Amino acid sequence: MQKNSLSYRETNYFTSLVTDYLDQKENVKQFYGLFPDLNNFGKQILSKKENFSSHGGSEKRAVLVKTLKRQYQNINASEASLSNIDLLEKDTTFTVTTGHQLNLFTGPLYFLYKIVSAINLAADLKKEYSEYNFVPVYWMATEDHDFEEISFFHLHGKKFQWNPPKSKKTGGPVGEMPTDGLEDVFELFSAEIGSSKNAQQLKEWFKKAYLEHDNLADATRYLANELFKEQGLVILDAHEPELKRLYISPVKNELFEQVSFNSVQQQTEALEKEGYPVQVNPREINLFYMQEGMRERIIERDGKFFVHDQEISWTREELEQFIEENPEKFSPNVLLRPLYQEVILPNLCYIGGGGELAYWFQLKQLFEEVDVTFPILLIRNSALLQTEKQDQKRQKLNISLSELFLKSHELINRKVRRISNIDIDFSSQKEHLVKQFQEMYILAEQTDKSFLNAVKAQEVKQLKGLDHLEKRLLKAQKKKLEDEVSRIASLQNELFPGKGLQERHHNFSEFYLEYGDALIPALLDSLQPLELKFDIISL
Repeated sequence: MQKNSLSYRETNYFTSLVTDYLDQKENVKQFYGLFPDLNNFGKQILSKKENFSSHGGSEKRAVLVKTLKRQYQNINASEASLSNIDLLEKDTTFTVTTGHQLNLFTGPLYFLYKIVSAINLAADLKKEYSEYNFVPVYWMATEDHDFEEISFFHLHGKKFQWNPPKSKKTGGPVGEMPTDGLEDVFELFSAEIGSSKNAQQLKEWFKKAYLEHDNLADATRYLANELFKEQGLVILDAHEPELKRLYISPVKNELFEQVSFNSVQQQTEALEKEGYPVQVNPREINLFYMQEGMRERIIERDGKFFVHDQEISWTREELEQFIEENPEKFSPNVLLRPLYQEVILPNLCYIGGGGELAYWFQLKQLFEEVDVTFPILLIRNSALLQTEKQDQKRQKLNISLSELFLKSHELINRKVRRISNIDIDFSSQKEHLVKQFQEMYILAEQTDKSFLNAVKAQEVKQLKGLDHLEKRLLKAQKKKLEDEVSRIASLQNELFPGKGLQERHHNFSEFYLEYGDALIPALLDSLQPLELKFDIISL
């Protein structure tokens, strides 16, 4: 196995907000707390310890541990995971957290990268701060209601789609979705992967996760535990009445004071002023109401509270009492979920993708206003996995690692120019033409200024003519060098499916079929979260 790395900026696949953050540009510093540097975690530990303790930390730890032990009752948990759950009761234990949707069979590869980042960061912190304990947590997004986003995965260029029976509602929290209909996916998946030893393991995981569990939350917990239990991963479903009870005060503040709207709006406007796109626009109330098969926005109008598109309403007094009795029915949206997480967990760091970090950057002012420590934000590890054969192809084609990430037409044009036996670059001719026309401009100025527009039109026409000739010559050379062009395009299509990053498309099963139980250890060895680099791993 060999690893090479590029900066995130070099890949051209990440936003300026992410790359400017990683470069620690001054204009981004207003949107986050401490930068993810190993030394900064010492300061974060002290800040979180004091803040968490002063807000009922002991009670929160006890409720958290009790909830986790109940959720783990029917799981074949490892000693490492059970030990980490017990450690969470101590005020010297902290979490590093990543969150993800309940994608079918983990969805795209970066599900694994997120969890590996959390596991490796926890290990790094333990080496540096040995007097404390650090627990990697996977926060399951069980309350999400976007079923369409999670209902499929890709393998061998095919889409494996889950189509539940029409009688099953898909609009409520996805964690509660029954696993009905996944027998059909299992049959197609089994036929696709064959009967090798690694295929048999994949079938067993799929079958036990989705055909032997009644809902998507339990199925996902089983699968994530099977993949990462030996590393002590702790999997949390926060859609629990006792955990929501710890969040009653922020829920009331949101409903009755609308504390998040103004602070998030100010931070959002500051991001826009710096030229960064905004990930999420805040609402006046950033909470949903949930019940079976339904998760809808809460709206306040003339002192009364309504559930969007439902015949459910309360006065303020009725709603206050209802929250006390049914806290689990209130679900934070994408902007308030981070606050819920940081209220109930002794968390130091959140690990997410570029899009996730973008909405966290909208929240720092809100955290300050409600007196909750803002976590360190860490971009999850990203990687391109390639076989030894693919790497050899790249080297034979004389393509550098950074060139692999160019747009297809840019890479092909560059390579055709490089390997062609004639000069396809007309830059010198264009430069010579521009100089000639400069002389004509001077002549026109001295004789007839009305002639200037005609000179300019002729210059534009001739430069366009050279552009056209250059493109025709490049096209002719591409045809002549068709074999090289085809091999370049083929390699890029293999490594960048759909012209996008592999990690956002391929399912882990594609690589597990080839590498089996060696796959996750290879990722754990290669992906170092605090290096803040994009890795190219040759397996």
